Parts: sequence; C-alpha cells; structure tokens
Amino acid sequence: MTMTPEQATWFAETFGTIQAAIGKAVLGKDHVIRLVLTALFAEGHVLLEDAPGTGKTSLAKALGAAIDGTHSRLQFTPDLLPSDVTGSSIWDERVRDFEFHKGPIFASIVLADEINRASPKTQSALLEVMEESRVTVDRTTHSVGRPFLVIATQNPIEQAGTYKLPEAQLDRFLLKTSIGYPDLAQTVRLLKDAATRDRSTAVSPVITTGAVADMTDLASSVHTDDAVLHYIATLCENTRQAPETLLGVSTRGALSMVRAAKVWAAASGRHYITPDDVKVLAPYVWTHRIVLDAEAEFEGATAPQVIERTLAEVAAPQSRV
Repeated sequence: MTMTPEQATWFAETFGTIQAAIGKAVLGKDHVIRLVLTALFAEGHVLLEDAPGTGKTSLAKALGAAIDGTHSRLQFTPDLLPSDVTGSSIWDERVRDFEFHKGPIFASIVLADEINRASPKTQSALLEVMEESRVTVDRTTHSVGRPFLVIATQNPIEQAGTYKLPEAQLDRFLLKTSIGYPDLAQTVRLLKDAATRDRSTAVSPVITTGAVADMTDLASSVHTDDAVLHYIATLCENTRQAPETLLGVSTRGALSMVRAAKVWAAASGRHYITPDDVKVLAPYVWTHRIVLDAEAEFEGATAPQVIERTLAEVAAPQSRV
C-alpha cells in the first residue's frame, strides 16, 4: 500500500520533532542529523569520517535518548576480538550449560569508534551483523531487534596502525558523511555551557522504538515512479563507465539510494520521490562506493567530481512514466 499525503505530513512532523530533540545536543548540525535519521529509517548504517572531538558520541547518545532506545559505544583497537563485539557463550555452573552473554552490538544505536583500528577479523564481525541484523554464536542465531543503527567512525588524519576498510565493506554503509566543527556562533554557545559535560542528557524521548519501526515500514511505502528508477539506474551505469573509475556504484548502491530517497521524501512531507531527492543524497550515498583508477587518482581525480559530473551529464526525468 502506498503512503498517503496525510501520512507523509505526519511522518515529516514526527521526523522534525526527533531532529529538533537531537539538535539540543549537537548544535548547528541539522543537515547531518537529518542524514543520520534517514539512515535509521532506511535501516542502513552510517560511516562518519571526522576528526576527534566533533560530537560523534553526543550524536549517537542523543539519538538513542530521543527514540527511547539503548545506546552502546565500542572503542575499536587492534586487540579487540569479534566476541567483544557480538558476545560469547559462558559456562554456567548452576544450570550445567553454556549461557549466551550479549555483547555491546545488541543496542538500538551502536557507535563503533575508529572502526579502522580493529583487525579485519573484528571488522567483519561488525559488518556481518550490520548486513543481517543478527548474530550467530555456537550455531544459535540472535536477532539484534529493531531499530538498529551502527554509526562507525574513521579518523581521516592518523592512518598509522590502522586497517583500511575494503571496498566491499565500505559498500555496506548506506551513507558516508562528516559532522565537522561548529561555526563560530555555535562554538561560543557551547563554550558558555562548558559546565555541561554531556549535552545528550538534556534529550528526552520523543518517540518509542516500536513507533520508529512503524515509521520505517511506512517510509518503505513511498511511491517511486519508474522514471525515477530509470534515472537512478542510468546514473549508476554512468559512474561505472566513467574513464576515471575502476569500480562504479554497485547494485547495492542503487538499492540504497531508493531506500534513502524514500525516507528523504517522506521527511519532506511528500509521498513520492523526485529526482531532486536523488541529487541531494548522491554525494552521501554513492561517493564512498566509487573506486578510482590509480592513474586518474594520481592526476587529481576524486570520487565527488565523478558524482558531480554524472549528475550534470544525465538529464533528470521531467515527467512520470
């Protein structure tokens, strides 16, 4: 069943209320908050590439508080084991059997801090549960529930002792963005309130996790015309044929765009996707999925340039099919 205009209006109002609540903890970053919420309702995950101290932890905690969900934080280090992420079975002498103890991945909002500092084996444990929303330990499957959002971070400066995420693993993130530093006015506002060490404590629940799951299902019913689907497919094909690219946007990337655009449209109060939704989201949903040719990269080509040129070359549909 397709979303109605009335449902789209309600979705946008509720989305705005959640965004405003998180904005109490993360000042002046409405666009980033909107992107993260889009990933939440599209049942995807976010990769933040940012310097330390920009508010990544505050964002994750504030989001968990706003949806009345649980929040956990994983500090990735080279000695972190997969069982430290997923949990493990421990022998219980009282019942004479193994009992599963859940790891920090069992939370509504999981902050995976500096994911590229963990070994590839530990990274794969996190990325498996991101893809399947469940953990299998000792042949027993455990669901992480809904909603479930992983916000993984990377430090773009320090690369010593890190394990670069392979392209196939980067492709599992719905979108990639950064918070960045606040502007001068917001920085002064933060400094005035320096006595408050954790601004996320000021965020009160505005919705339940059950309602978030309902909104997720509702967003999936946003109408997508065949003309828009053809536009998305053509854009993806264009990135694959670009002379600078070794690997263009994958099929998973095209599907991720449709899911994200549906939420973006509903958050704008519309029950249908427009080409403009695709244009706005393309830099965040597709840039990290493009692998450049080594020679082109040496000559200065970048993935954002490929996306920008693709959007300029492919004409957006002007009418519905």
